[in-house]
Amino acid sequence: MRAIWTTRTGGPETLEVRQTPDPEPGPSEIRIRVRAAGLNFADVMARQGMYPDAPKLPTIMGYECAGAIDRVGADVRSLREGDRVLALPHFGGQADTVCVPQEYAFRIPETMSFEHAAALPVVYLTAYHMLFNVARIRSGDHVLVHMAAGGVGMAALQLCRTVSGVVTYGTASAHKHAFVRAQGCDHAIDYRTLDYATEIRRLTDGRGVNVILDALGGKDWKKGYDLLAPAGLLIGFGFANMNAGGGKRNLWHMANQAARIPLYTPLKLMGDNRGVAGVNMGHLWGERALLRAALERVLELYVEGKISPHLEAAVPFDRAADAHRLLETGKNTGKVVLVP
Repeated sequence: MRAIWTTRTGGPETLEVRQTPDPEPGPSEIRIRVRAAGLNFADVMARQGMYPDAPKLPTIMGYECAGAIDRVGADVRSLREGDRVLALPHFGGQADTVCVPQEYAFRIPETMSFEHAAALPVVYLTAYHMLFNVARIRSGDHVLVHMAAGGVGMAALQLCRTVSGVVTYGTASAHKHAFVRAQGCDHAIDYRTLDYATEIRRLTDGRGVNVILDALGGKDWKKGYDLLAPAGLLIGFGFANMNAGGGKRNLWHMANQAARIPLYTPLKLMGDNRGVAGVNMGHLWGERALLRAALERVLELYVEGKISPHLEAAVPFDRAADAHRLLETGKNTGKVVLVP
C-alpha cells in the first residue's frame, strides 16, 4: 500500500509517500483500490498541528476516496468485488488501498469519474447538512457563504441553486468572482476591498441575511451575528482565521483569534431572536443514517445534473506537498484531489 503520511507538524515538506503492507478487510468491511482521494483544509490544519481531532502523528489523513472494490469481508452483503464506489474513511483515505465498513461506501454512477466521486463527500455533505438539516433553507431566504470559492463554498452555492428563490452572497477575491457566479452566487463580494457586512446591508436595505455559513471564526462570528435578520441563523463550521499562513502554527496569532470568539448566552439569543449553530462533520461520523441519507441525496442531485464539483487539480501522491500549498495559500477554486 502506498500512502501519504503526515510525519510531524510543520510545512508541506513533512509529507512523505511510504509503502506498507496492504490492509485486509474485516468481516463487515470492503477493500478499495483507490483511484482518487479528496484533500480538505482539515488535512492542512492537521499537518500544521491545529486540528485537534487528527490522530497522533505520524498518520495517514483523508476523509474521502473513490475506487473499485477488490475484496469484501465474509459478512458483506450490499456490495461486491468490482463495484465502483466512493467511501468515507474517518481517516486514512489518502492511500492507494483502503478498508472501510460497508455502510460507509456508496456505489457511484458509471458516468461519474473517480475524481468527481472523491471530490463529493466531505464538501457536499457539509454544505447539505448545514443548509437542509440545520438551517432548513426555503424560498426567499438570503444566504451568505464565506470562502465561497473553496470546496464547501462551491457546494453550498450549487445546493442553494436547487431551491427556487434563494438569494446568495459570497465572499471571495475579485479574480474568483467569475467562478463563484458560475456556481450560482447572486452577489459576489471582494472582502479585500469592501467590508462585506456594509455591502450586504446596502444590498438588503439594512435587513441582513437569514443564514450565514461561516468557516472563518474569531471576529467574523460576531460580525456575522450582527448581520443576521430577525430569526436568522449563524452556522460556524471552521476556523480559517486561526491560520496565520507560512505553513506552521503561530501560537500568538491563535491566542489572539481565540480571544475574539464571542459569547452567546441563551438570554442574548432570546432577546435578539437569532440563532447560532455549530457543525463538525467529523463528529457526526457515527450518525450513519444521517450521513447515508444526505449523501444519497447528493448523488441523486449529481445524476440529475444539478450539482457538479469543480476540480482545481488532480495531483499525484508524489506531489502532495504542492497540493497542500495550493489549499494553504487559498489559490484554489473548488476541490483538489490526490491520485495514486
